[in-house]
Amino acid sequence: MPADTAPDTAPHATLSSVTGWGRTAATTARLIRPRTYQEAVAAVQDCGARGGIPRGLGRAYGDAAQNAGGAVLDMTGLDRIHAIDVAGGTVLCDAGVSLHRLAQVLLPLGWFVPVTPGTRHVTVGGAIAADVHGRNHHAAGSFTRHVPSLELLTADGEISTVGQGTPLFDATAGGMGLTGVILTATLRLQPVETAWMTVDTERADDLDDLLARLTATDHRRPYSAAWIDLLARGAATGRGVLTHGDHAPFEALRVGTRARRDPLAFRPAQLPDVPALVASELVPEGLLSRRTVGLFNELWFRKAPRARTGQLQRLSGFFHPLDGVPHWNRLYGRGGVVQYRFVVGYGQEDALSRIVRRIAARRCPSFVAVLKRFGDAAPGWLAFPVPGWTLALDIPAALPGLAAFLDELDEEVAAAGGRVCLARDSRLRPDLLAGMYPKLADFRALRAELDPRGVFTSDLSRRLGL
Repeated sequence: MPADTAPDTAPHATLSSVTGWGRTAATTARLIRPRTYQEAVAAVQDCGARGGIPRGLGRAYGDAAQNAGGAVLDMTGLDRIHAIDVAGGTVLCDAGVSLHRLAQVLLPLGWFVPVTPGTRHVTVGGAIAADVHGRNHHAAGSFTRHVPSLELLTADGEISTVGQGTPLFDATAGGMGLTGVILTATLRLQPVETAWMTVDTERADDLDDLLARLTATDHRRPYSAAWIDLLARGAATGRGVLTHGDHAPFEALRVGTRARRDPLAFRPAQLPDVPALVASELVPEGLLSRRTVGLFNELWFRKAPRARTGQLQRLSGFFHPLDGVPHWNRLYGRGGVVQYRFVVGYGQEDALSRIVRRIAARRCPSFVAVLKRFGDAAPGWLAFPVPGWTLALDIPAALPGLAAFLDELDEEVAAAGGRVCLARDSRLRPDLLAGMYPKLADFRALRAELDPRGVFTSDLSRRLGL
């Protein structure tokens, strides 16, 4: 790890209201923003009786990076890229570096991160702590599969290099920041020739059709996902639009175009900010009602081609379409948004169908609803991905009866041997956790040995007894 020369002093702390991307259940904590490794050590040693939790860019929907009455360590001040091996395809960087920044730096050199979630506004440390996945999980696995090593600041104030395949690595990968503060990480990269994607699109008339198409076509391109209409009912239940993508080769760009002249330029689109008015008292329910989402879903499905191949899309538009709308979470109104993300194994398609039908019958207004296939299970003890079908949907938190309804879905997911995603969760009951995560006892035992005083803690860990 590169040496710091700053004095070993605790960074300034401010009392702040902290919430997740869902903007629900805000809690107050001392927000500390270290800018050197020594300041990070001092911050950990000064967490106090309520402990502390590291935080990146705040894109966890729920309470994973909140700590009521304690400390929250904002790690975005540690954002240096230390070394790039252009020939070998690796980067060594601080945990506070965002995937957006990596794209800005690495794409012009012909490299891209091998796994990216639905937003590039997450830090490397956050991507490891949540062990994020992308559209290519069936081909590339989750994020930490491509992290050969990281440096971890543990509760005793020591900094250790942690490699893949060790118990501490497997507890940290998907461990929601509860094993320590990730300071740096080495990441293996994906070579690319352009900043464009070659995309195939097709429509599916119902859920069975959608599952069959995903199963039959995943091998065509490494990235695949389906938008699913969760308001459609009857014969159209589960209808959707399936997209497959791959990094476009240079030859795919038309001669004489701007793209051909500058094939690796990173130019993400940016639309106007969603006004704070939408999330205010004046528009308490936001803009995403059953009526507006139903209209959007109908138009989105109808405008999608029945079948189209080889369309060129900007890399940012393919992977991160919502990043082009700053603060899009305000669309859900002042009550905020709950993301419900779960996975059930292959062979549990009947359970998936029952859940989709229940969501459709409940008329949950979700315009962000994505169905994907997972490949091999991630090695992390609390990592979310296991082989099977994963569905994510965003729901206005103010929807009447939502908590009880999601409790019922949790029980159905658990009965099917599935699990919910901790990085997105804000309300799971702790009695279901052990059945969903069989390595939970190992995680708790390692934490008790590594951090007997409970230095690292969060609202999530207290709620679920992690």
